[in-house]
Amino acid sequence: MAPAINKGTREDSMTMRLLTLAATAAALALSAPAKASEIKVLSSNALKTVLEDLGPKFEKATENKLAITFGTAAELKVAIEKGAVVDVAVLTDGGVDDLIKQGKLASKVALARSGIAVAIKKGAPKPDLSSTEAFKKMLLSAKSIAYVEQGASGIYLKGLFEKLGVAEQIKGKLKSVKAAGEAVANGEAEIGFTQVSEVLPYAGAEVGGMLPPDIQSTTNFAFGIHSKDSKPAAELVKFMTTTAAAAVIKAKGLEPR
Repeated sequence: MAPAINKGTREDSMTMRLLTLAATAAALALSAPAKASEIKVLSSNALKTVLEDLGPKFEKATENKLAITFGTAAELKVAIEKGAVVDVAVLTDGGVDDLIKQGKLASKVALARSGIAVAIKKGAPKPDLSSTEAFKKMLLSAKSIAYVEQGASGIYLKGLFEKLGVAEQIKGKLKSVKAAGEAVANGEAEIGFTQVSEVLPYAGAEVGGMLPPDIQSTTNFAFGIHSKDSKPAAELVKFMTTTAAAAVIKAKGLEPR
């Protein structure tokens, strides 16, 4: 006669197996790495060298991936207004503020500031920038002048040339380019105007000096975060505002804020 099977014992055994399986599944879930996220970044060219340096370090530290599009702050602002997908924008303060008012971005975090520099060919004599009058003489004597027409510096300079009364005189030698530092390095222009951070990457160009203080224009750059609930975006902003990141920002020709 077969031995009787205790129903309670069989149920207890099944319960234990189920609990063991559940515990194992929970342990596996906890030990599994968090799913990496792709963070869409639209950034001003002024911060290109900074992101090219810090971006890979952020990816390595967090396993998140950055999909970065560079352009002028004005162009990127228009793209966001038209519905471009973005998690983090790096634009001028004014651009971020306006997009927040429009409901396109949720919040702002200060990043860096920069004045306008004069780019010259590597090794060329540095121009006299000691006064506004000296600046005007430089403009009038230059054979060709590169600037980024839709960039923050270019928009300001067009008004400045008018104010100084030289707009008509230099109109024929102004060259609207994508990168003024590169244009000078390649010999496309004798001098160029742009942010310091957009001159340093080109071996054939160097910073000849900054605009005189009384006509200088400082551009403030900030992060614009699309969603306050985006943890990956918050991680990127936190990473980019550390003391270590500030040292990189300074080395690239910008002033951390």
